[in-house]
Amino acid sequence: MLRVLSSSKANFWPRSYSLAFNYSRSRQIFRVSMYPNAQEQGALQAAENLMNETMARYDPSHDAFHVQRVRKTALSIARALSAQQPDLLEAEAADPYGYFLPFFQSLSSEHGLDLISDGRARQVVKVVENVSWTTEKELRSTGKIEEWHRVCVELHCVQDADRLDAIGAFGIMRCAAYSAAVNRPLHAPPGRLDTAVQHFYDKLLHIQERLKTEPGKQMGAKRHQFIVDFLNSVENEYNAEALEVACTA
Repeated sequence: MLRVLSSSKANFWPRSYSLAFNYSRSRQIFRVSMYPNAQEQGALQAAENLMNETMARYDPSHDAFHVQRVRKTALSIARALSAQQPDLLEAEAADPYGYFLPFFQSLSSEHGLDLISDGRARQVVKVVENVSWTTEKELRSTGKIEEWHRVCVELHCVQDADRLDAIGAFGIMRCAAYSAAVNRPLHAPPGRLDTAVQHFYDKLLHIQERLKTEPGKQMGAKRHQFIVDFLNSVENEYNAEALEVACTA
């Protein structure tokens, strides 16, 4: 689970630690604790149970294993960002209360149930609601992209991870699995557009240019080239002519 904080700046922290906050009108307490604590572990387990139950309804292109891969990749991207930009950690640690003041203020003004008491659950919901490629496309077309969409590093990590699972080797398998589930041809003669191969040209080949984090872009370059090579192989095999085999008496 990513460490999600209600702040417009990037937040990077060591993989084994979390930030725990207590806030009152009279004083502010900033402390570092091991992650996950008992409350967080309970929320994580409940979320994973719900995910497994929900994704069991779908075909292999959108199953629980897809979600697990996305989570693993998102955490990998987040750790890479932390390693690349340690100065952000040092700057934030120098004056933690000053840095997180907007976060504390937002907590005091917001209401509602939150399993994670410092407000992260609401932010997690917001990230999940905005991960989708289609959702972002609609927001762009209607001019509804906000500053939060542009600067939320947690969102970018999950978006990149989700999109990376749509290209490369897993992307090819997922495209074939979905095509089988909806009875879509894998390949057809030129002129027919409702095929798995056409989906690569309509969407999957454009994913690389929409990745947002530097680690995501590095992963994406390799996976993009993998599907380019795959499509070249498809066309070469489809256009192959029968070989004449010499028969000897």
